[in-house]
Amino acid sequence: MQLFYLSYFFIIGLVFGSFFNVVGLRVPEKKLFQSQRSYCPHCNHTLSWYELIPVFSFIIQQGSCRQCKRKISIIYPLVELFTAIMFAYSFYIFGFQLELITSLLLVSLLAIIIVTDLKYMLIPDRILLFFFPFFVIMRLFVPLEHWWSPFLGALVGYGVLAVIIIVSRGGMGGGDMKLFALLGIVLGYKEILLAFFLSTLYGSIISIALLALKVVERKKPIPFGPFIVLGSLTSYFYGDFLIRWYLTTFL
Repeated sequence: MQLFYLSYFFIIGLVFGSFFNVVGLRVPEKKLFQSQRSYCPHCNHTLSWYELIPVFSFIIQQGSCRQCKRKISIIYPLVELFTAIMFAYSFYIFGFQLELITSLLLVSLLAIIIVTDLKYMLIPDRILLFFFPFFVIMRLFVPLEHWWSPFLGALVGYGVLAVIIIVSRGGMGGGDMKLFALLGIVLGYKEILLAFFLSTLYGSIISIALLALKVVERKKPIPFGPFIVLGSLTSYFYGDFLIRWYLTTFL
C-alpha cells in the first residue's frame, strides 16, 4: 500500500509540475489566465495532448518541438521531475498528517520559483502573496515548537536579507528578501537561518563548479532562487537533525 501511495503522489507531482511550469512562465508576463492553449514559444505551434505528457513527451520528442524541431528547454522536465519526487518524498516523510499539506504547498511554491528565477531572474510578488495565507493557516493548525516561531522566522528571514541588500548595495534582490520572509513562516526562526546558510553554501559550491566548467561566464549573474530551493528543503526536512548535530559536535 505504501508503494501505491508513493506512486500516486509521484504521478500527481508530475501533473502539478507541468502546471507549475505554465504558472512560472506566464505569471511574470501577466498571461496566466489567457485562454490560449500551451504552444511552442518558437513557432507558436499549439501543442496537442500527447505533446503535453509530463517528462515522457520530452523524451519521446527528443527534447525538440515536433513542428519546428527547435530545442525545448530542459527546465520543463526537470521541474516536473522535481515536483514528482518531492511530492512522493513529502508523503514518505509525513504520511497522511496535516503537515503533509504544508510540505506539498512548500514544494509547489519552490517549483514555481525555480521556473521564474531561471527564466526571468524574478520572484513575483503575486506568487508569494498567493501562498502567504495558506502558510499562515497551516502554521495555525500545525504549529512549530514555539507558537511565535513562524512570526519571528518571517522577521529574521526578511531582516537578514534586508541587511545584506543594504550592505552589498543590491547584491541580492527584493524578491529573495520577501521569499525568505515567507519561508520563515514555514521553517521558524532557527531553520530559516540554517536555510540561508545552506543556500549560500550551495550557491558558492555550485557557482564555482559552473565557472570552472565554463558553463557560465565569470561576470554573468547566476539566479539565486534554485539555491534557496535546495537550502530551504534541506532545512525543512533535516533542519532539526542538522542543528542538533552541530550543537552536540561543536558546542
